[in-house]
Amino acid sequence: MTSPGTSASPASSSPGPAVRSPRVVVVGAGFGGLGVVHALHEQGISDITVLERADEVGGVWRENTYPNAACDVPSPLYSWSWSPNLAWGRRYSPQPEILDYIRRTAAEHGLLDGVVTGTTVTGARHDGEAWQVSTEVDGAAGPTYAADVLVLATGQLSEPVVPDLPGREGFAGPAFHSAQWRHDVDLRGKRVAVVGTGASAIQFVPGIADEVASLTVFQRSAPYVVPKPDQAYSARHHALFRRLPGTLAAERRTVFWLTEQLNGALAGESRLSKPLTKALEAAWRAHLRLTVKDAGLRSRLVPDYPLGCKRLLFSNDWYRTLARDHVDVVTGPVTGVEPTGVRAGDGTLHEADVLIWGTGFAATDFLRGLDVVAPDGTRLGDVWADGARAHLGMGVPGFPNLFSIYGPNTNLGGSSIIAMMEAQAGYVAQVARRLAEGRARAVAPRPEVWEAFDAEMQSRLGESVWAGCTSWYTDGPRITTNWPGLVAEYQRRTATVDWSELEEVG
Repeated sequence: MTSPGTSASPASSSPGPAVRSPRVVVVGAGFGGLGVVHALHEQGISDITVLERADEVGGVWRENTYPNAACDVPSPLYSWSWSPNLAWGRRYSPQPEILDYIRRTAAEHGLLDGVVTGTTVTGARHDGEAWQVSTEVDGAAGPTYAADVLVLATGQLSEPVVPDLPGREGFAGPAFHSAQWRHDVDLRGKRVAVVGTGASAIQFVPGIADEVASLTVFQRSAPYVVPKPDQAYSARHHALFRRLPGTLAAERRTVFWLTEQLNGALAGESRLSKPLTKALEAAWRAHLRLTVKDAGLRSRLVPDYPLGCKRLLFSNDWYRTLARDHVDVVTGPVTGVEPTGVRAGDGTLHEADVLIWGTGFAATDFLRGLDVVAPDGTRLGDVWADGARAHLGMGVPGFPNLFSIYGPNTNLGGSSIIAMMEAQAGYVAQVARRLAEGRARAVAPRPEVWEAFDAEMQSRLGESVWAGCTSWYTDGPRITTNWPGLVAEYQRRTATVDWSELEEVG
């Protein structure tokens, strides 16, 4: 890692000398941001600065250190395609392994040279020549970085949300979000209240159940939870990968095909949609019945929306944990927090020593408080006031050389988001290369192209299962997070930049 302004070195595989490497600033050093650096290196772009607010790289896999934190995408697919990992310990990798993979791979491929940590980006204004990126360091104004290309790689799941409930600040004991886990808090023998039953909660609740004296789980909406076909990889498995690396590639292709079937089913764009949905419903129902014997509890764990409308979850321990004698499930809304516990909608106060928020992230807040201003003074926040939208999930008219990684309408209901981010990184790198060659100066999507893409997205998403309920995928009437098709379709549409869709601006 370097001091401000230091450039990263180009990869030896660059396609030839550039006229002048454009200055690229990437915001965020997780899978998305570091993947952009790799793609830029492949295009011979070297003047790259990555601004990271934390003290090290890793993104969500650095932040989420709660008990049992793990991926719900099979390990063979959850890696950069250009750096397969032969050493995954399990079919579904735990957080420490994924973070180690990110750090190790980034170091091996020279992706860390331009990373500046401990630097929070507060805004960016285009002055007609370049982006002026303002920062904050240790609570004070930091350096301003000039960028010809600005890439926002802050992701959709990086800003924890805690509901603004009456009395929230008055809770007498420790209270924290799952993404800000307090490892200094000893849960042994404590009465613990957990608000939320999403993807994080179904992992950390089983992870702490053996320690606590009692556990009260507040469930606003029951999730669909199906068995997770997890297992440890054996020494024989790893030996096979080392001797025949093609077997790992074959496993990756197989997992990709299977997850594409899930993507198609959720989007309603596959002939397998109904059969696969019915099979998943059968798996969920059997899983629930086999693990929860109490009919009353079982009835409280039945979702009231179609399968897939909210995120489908995978766990072998969730239902078993909720069925334990010292665990209680409270359904309905939480109306307030008091010094000694949490008040449920029926008026009951559930006493607790520790309060853990498993309430997810501000997935539709793509700007994360950043004030991004175009050359004509237009604020991106105003453009997105009614819901974020970007051409191919990356660009917005009037905002020159501005790209979003894991931006609007690029999330997946199934499969690995890394594949989507790699496709975006390759697209951004093509634009940067064209700038380096002097064949363009500042480009953005044509307004009519941007509008047509958004209309297509909302039309297709309106036919998907995600239109059937309110979830973190939606922002008012719009579905702003999800991609409505297969990963393969998105890869095709971004593989080569269609320059007729872009125009010079600024």
